[in-house]
Amino acid sequence: MENSNKKKTYLYKKHVNLGAKMVPYSGFIMPLQYKSSIIEHMNVRNIAGIFDISHMGNFFLKGKDSKNLIQILTTNDVSKIKIGQAQYNCMINDKGGIIDDLVIYKILETEFLLIVNAVNIEKNKKWITHHIKKYKCKYVELIDSSQEYSLLSVQGPQSLSRIKKLTNILLEEIDFYHFKIGEFAGIKNLLISRTGYTGSKGIEILIPNKYVEKVWDEIIGISNIIPCGIASRNSLRLEMGYRLYGNDISENITPIESGLSWIVKFNKKFIAREILKKQKIKGVEKKLISFMVNENGKIPRMGHPILNWNKSIIGEVTSGCFSPVLKKGIGLGYVNINKLKNPIYVLIREKYIFVTEVKLPFININNI
Repeated sequence: MENSNKKKTYLYKKHVNLGAKMVPYSGFIMPLQYKSSIIEHMNVRNIAGIFDISHMGNFFLKGKDSKNLIQILTTNDVSKIKIGQAQYNCMINDKGGIIDDLVIYKILETEFLLIVNAVNIEKNKKWITHHIKKYKCKYVELIDSSQEYSLLSVQGPQSLSRIKKLTNILLEEIDFYHFKIGEFAGIKNLLISRTGYTGSKGIEILIPNKYVEKVWDEIIGISNIIPCGIASRNSLRLEMGYRLYGNDISENITPIESGLSWIVKFNKKFIAREILKKQKIKGVEKKLISFMVNENGKIPRMGHPILNWNKSIIGEVTSGCFSPVLKKGIGLGYVNINKLKNPIYVLIREKYIFVTEVKLPFININNI
């Protein structure tokens, strides 16, 4: 598909001027990397980096029926979060498959912000709108603000200390998965959250489009905070075992199968509750495994077959990359539990590469 058919974020020219390699991603033209994805990755693990993640969608749900609607459409329990708190959640279909994974922010008792994946914006909007009508929710309004806001992510162990001079908010006092609304880089009323997709310390900032260049320039101007692309964002999230929609989770995969049982709360009513409860009790036939490659220089990629002890195919890789921290290939993939038996192999370039199943996350962020 021609790049002209893709959307551009408001920082497109900034990325080009910084020498980024621009590629199609989730319907947008996004920076893959600037100088080196490995340098970007390690700078985030050791110091700090900034990502333009403005391709993500954002919806506001307002009205006294908002919470009840979210409760029905998602698996996690939104009633447990307070104003100023965020929650990782997933929206599911009638069969229990994941329509999208998202982060929900409680702005007010009757107002929530949903940050959703770019590829699912239209699908999510139709699904939510359908159920507003189905359940006759008179007091709920869905506002798609995806075209109005940009989103920046500043990540790394030194991120908060380096950018604290740009805000009067005490960033270190914001708890993980909490947020505050305040001034940043001279812009008022910005939502600043202690969230991210890297596992390292950091914040994400929701910014009206007209101000995003100013905020980006202020952060880039700080020593040793470097711009980072989607390649390093992918390797950073994979080291933590975070799922990527379209790779590790989809409408054909349930949260139980994908190892996300911890965001499924059966103490409330929601779509496909009984299907997921049955899976939780009786078990599933396929599950997501995480593995490390034992041979140097071999990198697992999406679609590579996973094989058991007698070289029978039992599944395939959904995400794989070179881990700059471990200096080894790592990956996620689904396998048939009944056929899973060690040793396990991944077929890479027609060679059977021995891999070891390991627990997530792949790295201990505190030991870097």
